[in-house]
Amino acid sequence: MSEEVKLHSIWESPFGFRVQIALSFKGIEYEYIEEDLKDKSELLLRYNPVHKKVPVLVHRGKPIPESMVIIEYVEETWPEKPILSEDLHERAMARFWAKFSDDKCSPAIFKYFSTQGEEHDKAKAELVENLKTLEGALKGNKFFGGETIGLVDIAAGWMPMWIQRIEEVLGNKVVEENSFPHLQGWFHDLLNLPFVNQNLPPPEKLREHLKNFRNSLLARST
Repeated sequence: MSEEVKLHSIWESPFGFRVQIALSFKGIEYEYIEEDLKDKSELLLRYNPVHKKVPVLVHRGKPIPESMVIIEYVEETWPEKPILSEDLHERAMARFWAKFSDDKCSPAIFKYFSTQGEEHDKAKAELVENLKTLEGALKGNKFFGGETIGLVDIAAGWMPMWIQRIEEVLGNKVVEENSFPHLQGWFHDLLNLPFVNQNLPPPEKLREHLKNFRNSLLARST
């Protein structure tokens, strides 16, 4: 039976991007379908009627929404080149750090990106603290998965590109090499992996998108 793998997403979605990393790492061929969230397609509304969001993976006609759910599904469906260890404790801890990156780092990044003034300063301090905690999970390794990428690298895999563009928009560095030597090294090593690099959005296009998005967020908050 044909695998018939399709991914519905938008180019600027960090969550769609990490699904693309997972699929590319596994060597899975898929059809990419660009959605327009201002004019959602009938397929997207049918495939994800609860949240009506991207990404959505469609495998043999069956939809799977939510990026981390998709990534776990990809791991279980195509177990070759695993992103989770066979050791049950290591698997549990990988899921813990993937959840930490989603529950702590992602909201902190958005708050830092979407605020200004005193609130922005507090958001930066919170972001630095969370990134320091995440960096500790590297334990001096090249990747969170060790010498090769694993679940945490994929879950947090959007951060290098998006944080760097946010730093450019704000004119303010967060991940300094002297403060985050291991995380900075991870940024560099991850972005230079071919299956990651080939899925990156154009830096200038993403920076312009983030600049406009931030301006719209700030205008709404005033």
